[in-house]
Amino acid sequence: MARACVMAAASQSQINAVRRFNRFYTREVGVLRKNFLDTPWSLAEMRVLFEIAHGERVTAGDVGKALDLDAAYLSRMLKGFERDGLLTRVRSKVDARVSFLALTAKGKKQFAAANERQLAQTTGMLAKLKQAERQRLVSAMAEIETLLGEPVKVERKIVLRDPAPGDLGWIIERHGVIYGEEYGWGGPFEGMCAGIVSDFSKSFDPKLEKCWIAEVDGVRAGCVMLVKDDPKAKKADVARIRLLLLEPFARGLGLGRKLAEACVNFSRAKGYKRVTLWTHQELTAARAIYARLGFVKTGEESHDDWGGKATSEFWDLEL
Repeated sequence: MARACVMAAASQSQINAVRRFNRFYTREVGVLRKNFLDTPWSLAEMRVLFEIAHGERVTAGDVGKALDLDAAYLSRMLKGFERDGLLTRVRSKVDARVSFLALTAKGKKQFAAANERQLAQTTGMLAKLKQAERQRLVSAMAEIETLLGEPVKVERKIVLRDPAPGDLGWIIERHGVIYGEEYGWGGPFEGMCAGIVSDFSKSFDPKLEKCWIAEVDGVRAGCVMLVKDDPKAKKADVARIRLLLLEPFARGLGLGRKLAEACVNFSRAKGYKRVTLWTHQELTAARAIYARLGFVKTGEESHDDWGGKATSEFWDLEL
């Protein structure tokens, strides 16, 4: 169970940092220019056109809610689009009081051209950075969305890949940060994770062991390891799942199950007869995944090794 957090007021330095970033980014993407990307439209008008172009059966109310726009301001904007021949309204056959917004052929053509310019601008901005720097940038943006925004139901690109340089250190860091914030597990827990990663790195057997890094839309979002239960065994019968983790922004996407299934499928392919794991009663989402995959709890014990009482559990899956 997660511990309650005491919310402290933001410091003046934190407030100043946020305002400084806002000034920087609005200048960087051209928000303050009268015409966005040399189009006839402001950024707000571009956002409205984007919502209409990518939506289905969109009403003015839908657009206003999505963008948090004043109704009168939005109404004037839509009338201007109609006057310029970019927008048409289609009355609902079910409710005559409702009209759906749609771009005309002219509107689609002009928006597509402007959208291409925006893509080119973003591509150019990213091209200045090295791959590792782009990864840091996108990860930071995802973190901002997670902390300040609301989850958005969109199709996400999910990839499971082998670890790259820096990923093993990231596994340790994120275990320390996430479990420290959500469960109060302190330095001893992070130290244990560091030991597991160190052992994996030193004795990795590529024929029988594997580590997966999960990415969502190009951002590191989770991880898991599958290792021999007996690291000295040359032909192992028992595999062990270790360090399954999801970033908060990646929860609810089915990614935890994908990682656990990857471990089970790999174990079967390599001839393991059983998969075992060690988890905790507090980790309800992970326990539910294991149960759905057929794992059975074989034991439990209480401890206070990490700064508070916890109940560890042992689960097995016969293959």
